[in-house]
Amino acid sequence: MKKTKSEILQQKIEKGKLGGGAHRNEAQHKKGKLTARERITLLMDPGSFEEIGALVLHRTKDFGMDSQQFYGDGVITGYGTINGRLAYVFAQDFTVFGGALSETHAEKICKVMDLAMKTGAPMIGLNDSGGARIQEGVRSLGGYADIFYRNVLASGVIPQLSAIMGPCAGGAVYSPAMTDFTLMVENTSYMFVTGPNVVKTVTNEEVSPEELGGASAHSTKSGVTHLTAANDMECIAEIKKLLSYIPQNCEDTTPKVPYTLGDETRPALETIIPESSNQPYDMRSVIEGICDEGSYFEIHPDYATNIVIGFARLAGRSIGIVANQPMSLAGVLDIDSSKKAARFTRFCDCFNIPLLVLVDVPGFLPGTDQEWHGIITNGAKLLYAFSEATVPRVTVITRKAYGGAYDVMNSKHIGADINYAWPTAEIAVMGAKGASEIIFKKEIAEAADPASKLAEKEAEYAAKFATPYLAAERGFVDEVIEPKYTRARLIKAFAMLENKVAKLPKKKHGNIPL
Repeated sequence: MKKTKSEILQQKIEKGKLGGGAHRNEAQHKKGKLTARERITLLMDPGSFEEIGALVLHRTKDFGMDSQQFYGDGVITGYGTINGRLAYVFAQDFTVFGGALSETHAEKICKVMDLAMKTGAPMIGLNDSGGARIQEGVRSLGGYADIFYRNVLASGVIPQLSAIMGPCAGGAVYSPAMTDFTLMVENTSYMFVTGPNVVKTVTNEEVSPEELGGASAHSTKSGVTHLTAANDMECIAEIKKLLSYIPQNCEDTTPKVPYTLGDETRPALETIIPESSNQPYDMRSVIEGICDEGSYFEIHPDYATNIVIGFARLAGRSIGIVANQPMSLAGVLDIDSSKKAARFTRFCDCFNIPLLVLVDVPGFLPGTDQEWHGIITNGAKLLYAFSEATVPRVTVITRKAYGGAYDVMNSKHIGADINYAWPTAEIAVMGAKGASEIIFKKEIAEAADPASKLAEKEAEYAAKFATPYLAAERGFVDEVIEPKYTRARLIKAFAMLENKVAKLPKKKHGNIPL
């Protein structure tokens, strides 16, 4: 019996939904991975996903490829809603040619990226690909470059998120690198420009894919990935959570969560700072004491741990947080922490997310390693990022704010809107001991007991300079506040700044010290 046109269509659609076939889907499951279609089903609101390009086929005839045709050509693209908000997605299908990117595969991705830009909605890429489809040669490479170009055009216009849920190697890594946030699944995903075999040939190093470019390596050593997840389901849950803190596009603001003001005093903040200024404490305790309960969502938790960044809510309003972490390297700024905080600051500024900066910084990390690897230009990135940001910016100095690091950490001098300090704040050129050794060098050397003279002068210097009051007298600090009232003051400050308008001088773009 001859099939109707409707039956022919349904047959093609059902064939496309099988991807590379049931046996390959089963192989995907055995690796602990979901299929591309299962990932999209989890990501999007039920029934909201609309596929685009389901019947696309590749055009290659060489190497017997004309006899290997799969509808969709190894990538599922389309749009839908996530928690009621429009989003676009592509999910590479490893069951079809190992997810390898062809000319038509790239065209499908470019089409949804163009639509995301036109409609002002986030673009999410679920990457699971062996790389370029080598049977297509330069056409495949051209497809990658088309995607890269759109990543750059979309940067700062719409949020771009990349989830690495399988292999991502060679030129393919540069698209996730140019998106705003990268997530990786532990043990099943890896990213590298050159794989273990090439590394062995060129450098004679023996290294596994996981050691070279797994989730652990990139979340702790390179900082390439912002978040890791134990499995595909957890990764998709993190994507959805991340999206809840960010707006649809650069013209939008993040939806507020309903919140009723009550007693916003937080007495627990009074006891966090230790008596000794050399004793560490966990800055996350301060963050949790300030923000709405359970709202803090840390980004890059395992990389450059001497600075903490993340999203939170304050009276239902989404904010970005940058905070020194005294528990790690005493909270000093170094190359990695400066880059980490600078990029996050620029993201928040792109998408109208107010910034809260919590300061306890003894300075920049000294040493030949830091100097030779460019702490000057890397530290300048954070200074540049804060100075350029036009979103509401509020600073709270909890303890140390020494030297140039005081300037860099969103000081009044580089455009912060409101600057608070706790009574425990120490705002000075350097610590009391170091300053005393320089200022009173001769007096200490000539003393009968140099050690006691140094201690005396150190106490004298600390009493005069290691306080927030000289800065408050000059207006560099707007107010010295008791810790327990910090949350209430911040809620009022950010509400006051909600309609802030600040414009930078007319220019093509600045030249950040990259």
